[in-house]
Amino acid sequence: MVDFTSVLFPVLIVVLLILSQSIKVVNEYERVVIFRLGRLSGVKGPGIFLIIPIVDKVVKLDLRVVTIDIPKQAVITRDNVTVEVDAVVYYKVVEPGAAITKVENYMFATSTLSQTTLRDVLGQMELDELLSEREQINKRIQELLDSYTDPWGIKVTGVTIRDVSLPENMKRAIAKQAEAEREKRSRIILAEGESQAAKKMTEAAALYEGIPTAIKLRELQTLAEIAREKNLIVVTQSQALETGNIAAISQAISRRKEQ
Repeated sequence: MVDFTSVLFPVLIVVLLILSQSIKVVNEYERVVIFRLGRLSGVKGPGIFLIIPIVDKVVKLDLRVVTIDIPKQAVITRDNVTVEVDAVVYYKVVEPGAAITKVENYMFATSTLSQTTLRDVLGQMELDELLSEREQINKRIQELLDSYTDPWGIKVTGVTIRDVSLPENMKRAIAKQAEAEREKRSRIILAEGESQAAKKMTEAAALYEGIPTAIKLRELQTLAEIAREKNLIVVTQSQALETGNIAAISQAISRRKEQ
């Protein structure tokens, strides 16, 4: 009599092994590309799904944003200045099937393309543009990379230039340029102030010319302000002061000096 237990047990083991190889589970941020006998069968996930062992081959991809740290690249700008630039590129997989079938290694290809595009774009710009138009440069590099990687199922979400290293002689030249620019601004402001002061003095002179008494009062006020200084007293003669007044003031100054 056949022992069913001895027969069913190996069968059960085989079924369990097949199920363990057939049942697959992927996370929300993952997808699986399935190849059946070498042909692309489809993309599965997230959650649980079944495959045919031995017949199906699966490749798992991560759909989260990936960060590429581009090492420093030596770039010669359009005005023949050598700089070192490093940047960060952010991308993610949007079409898992294309990312596997259109390019051999999409991560390495995207990283290499990012370095090449960075050098090409910066090499077409002058140093002043590189230092002042950082946001426009980031956007341009992103658009170029996105157009190149779109057939691969890759979406470049952002590019950021982190640092631009300049030679020491170029740093000194930029510092001198900034100093000269500030000196120019200060001279312009000073000249504008002198011009405004001259206009006001011209208006005051015209006013004094029309009212002789005003100039006399102004001179008396000036003398009063000078008299506050004990070390030096200066008296100037003007047509508004009579000779007798000048003599009286001179005598007063002499008595004060003797004291």
